[in-house]
Amino acid sequence: MWHGRQRGEILRRGARPTPRGRQVDPSALSEVRAVLGEGPRQRDLLIEYLHLLQDRYGYLSAPHLAALAEELRIPQAEVFEVATFYAHFDVVREGESPPPTITVRVCDSLSCAMAGAEKLLDELRRTLAPRVRVLRAPCMGACHRAPACMAGRRRVEEATAARVRELIESGELSPELPPALTFEAYRNMGGYRTLARVRGGDVAPEQVIATLSDGELRGLGGAGFPTGRKWSIVRAQPAPRYLTVNADEGEPGTFKDRHLLSTDPHRMLEGALIAAEVVGIERIYIYLRDEYPELHELLAREIAALETAGVAPRGFIELRRGAGAYICGEESAMIESIEGRRGLPRHRPPYVASVGLFGRPTLVNNVETLWWVRDILEKGPDWFTAQGRHGRKGLRHFSVSGRVREPGVKLAPAGITARELIDEFCGGMAEGHEFRAYLPGGASGGMLPASMADIPLDFGTLEEHGCFVGSHAVIVLSQKDDPVAAVLNLMRFFEDESCGQCTPCRAGTEKAVRLLSEGALDETRLLDLVAVMSDASICGLGQAAGNPIRCLFRFFPEAVRAGGAQS
Repeated sequence: MWHGRQRGEILRRGARPTPRGRQVDPSALSEVRAVLGEGPRQRDLLIEYLHLLQDRYGYLSAPHLAALAEELRIPQAEVFEVATFYAHFDVVREGESPPPTITVRVCDSLSCAMAGAEKLLDELRRTLAPRVRVLRAPCMGACHRAPACMAGRRRVEEATAARVRELIESGELSPELPPALTFEAYRNMGGYRTLARVRGGDVAPEQVIATLSDGELRGLGGAGFPTGRKWSIVRAQPAPRYLTVNADEGEPGTFKDRHLLSTDPHRMLEGALIAAEVVGIERIYIYLRDEYPELHELLAREIAALETAGVAPRGFIELRRGAGAYICGEESAMIESIEGRRGLPRHRPPYVASVGLFGRPTLVNNVETLWWVRDILEKGPDWFTAQGRHGRKGLRHFSVSGRVREPGVKLAPAGITARELIDEFCGGMAEGHEFRAYLPGGASGGMLPASMADIPLDFGTLEEHGCFVGSHAVIVLSQKDDPVAAVLNLMRFFEDESCGQCTPCRAGTEKAVRLLSEGALDETRLLDLVAVMSDASICGLGQAAGNPIRCLFRFFPEAVRAGGAQS
């Protein structure tokens, strides 16, 4: 402790009375501690703590960020860079005013854009500002009920400005829980019996892996890697091992995981617990996108029921909340986010199967992949492989949106064609619309004309045409839609969602948007740009973002000749 005389002498020589940098406000520190409560102070929970603060105060202030850094004993710059990376965190800097209490986010991704998102956005801004903040936002997993928006924490589907205003005036902005099967209902229907058999030794781990391999179950988040092989690879790695469940479906046009979790979440949870038993997993982390607040409440409730019933040890399954970053659907970026960091994809090798979460071997599975595990084990691999069409094997949940009469999640045979999917499962095209084009695999899966709608939709069938099926998100366009405008919409999405880590993706998506917005499209420059992006980008976002551009010039020359899209 300094004596007053000594301190005065030091100050006269120009020394600082406090350490350099932003000082921690004692009142802000008290508020942060009150919000965090008696829970642990873990570095990897940084994003969870940021959510708690924003949920409590409506935004993240500079004093609170400084206080949180002090509480976690990490640099303030580290907290700030994480908070500003994610779109759903509202960071208020010194001298800035806090945002309005209510924020409405309007989806402007392709399916919603076709359904009138721009008109909705304009009307909401005209009638709600300035008391309500109205923002553009990417896909919200409601493409089949477009246009969609989030009013506070409530998703509004087939949204109208009048309906949004009604909800705001009534204060009904909390998420609505879906009528999903509860733990008791699922167990009464035979749920968790297969898990018990695996745990009891009736089915050996090697037998489980062999059954999934014989059933040809693949990763259904987009990559299509054989599930049995992936489980074997991680199982062979030294313990401890982790399992991360990727529930961060942010690809425009994709909403199947939301559907599965909203209706039968325990089928996924049982699949995850079977994987944990077979692979020797120490802990399961479910990474759920922040656009699904109702599923966060639902899963938290059902995981607690599992723990109470003794099906899962307390704390064995951790639910982590994303914060608005499409890039976190990439497995290594998701792992970075679970660790409480910016969602920047990692350079590979090493692969996450050997060096993943917290530096340990990590099994990463998609929601739908785990959802099928129980059925294949109970009904046998032959049952699953007998379900395909056109020489393909298995069943798939297709997310279908756009100009069809009955959009939604369609359980259909693997290998079904787009034409068959539209005619047999979607009631045909919507009234007044003629089939012109389709996206077979969401925003990054390319775009094909209706004349090529008889190609089987499955892994390996579309690559020769510069496309892929990805997460099985099919967006259907009609004669009323401009392919150039559609591609521009997709590239704006990629420009906004690029993490910015690598120059080819960061600068390439921005340049592509600029070139597509010009009156006449420069094919040479655009295709050269796409080649650089796909060859030099770190991860799949930059590598696949140019697929729609390639398809535009290859399959839609008449649209290109008609001129560029309106910016």
